[in-house]
Amino acid sequence: MTVGLAPGATAWRLEIHDELGSTSDHCIARAGEGAEAGLAVMARRQTSGRGSRGRDWQDPGGNLAFSVLLRPAEADGAVGLWPFVASLAFHGAILPWIHDPAQLRLKWPNDLLLAGCKTAGILIERGSDATGRWLVIGFGANLRAVPAIAGRSLACVAAYGTAPDPEIVARAICAELDRWQAVWRAEGFALLRAAWLERAHPPGTRLVVRGESGQVEGSFVGLDEQGMLLLHCADGLKRISTGEILLLDRDAAGASGGTGT
Repeated sequence: MTVGLAPGATAWRLEIHDELGSTSDHCIARAGEGAEAGLAVMARRQTSGRGSRGRDWQDPGGNLAFSVLLRPAEADGAVGLWPFVASLAFHGAILPWIHDPAQLRLKWPNDLLLAGCKTAGILIERGSDATGRWLVIGFGANLRAVPAIAGRSLACVAAYGTAPDPEIVARAICAELDRWQAVWRAEGFALLRAAWLERAHPPGTRLVVRGESGQVEGSFVGLDEQGMLLLHCADGLKRISTGEILLLDRDAAGASGGTGT
């Protein structure tokens, strides 16, 4: 039994491993064994990390590899809004370590940028089995170093501030997840959307969205009521539900890797 939690707070249980293949895979396996919500797993070294769209993550050491297991209620189960909860939590955990807070920005739907270059990313996976519904959120951040990946514009916290110990960031993420889940449940998505937009690249930013059916280019307008990306294109306003987002001034060469779980 956990004592002293605020109402609605998660009973977080942090495990720190010297080495794991993937923190998210570890959480998924534990979910299948019946682990309760609040399991948080960090690896000092990760050997088989993965990012979005099946990308590998190279770990040069000293960075964050961290995942959490949640058991969302039916009303919270839509994976489409969890990226906003997770990215706001991640931003709040990293921001204190950046000398110029204005340089840390969110990129739809789940990346953190420093001076326009990717420094952190989130991978969200969900499922259900005999133990019930589960949601695993993986957080990867370049804290001390960036991996050498040709054609990718990457950044690390150390270059723009002070690199914290990964455990400090992991614990801060847990606290921030509780904070933003409480906001979501009390105020709804509108307040999350407003907070996310305050921390995102500004309206008018030129973006390219790459999807299975090709790519579209336009100017960032904002988010709709369901969290879809609003993009002003040559043929009108488009609502984007999924895709790889590239900032034209930074990502035209293909920047999007460098973090994973």
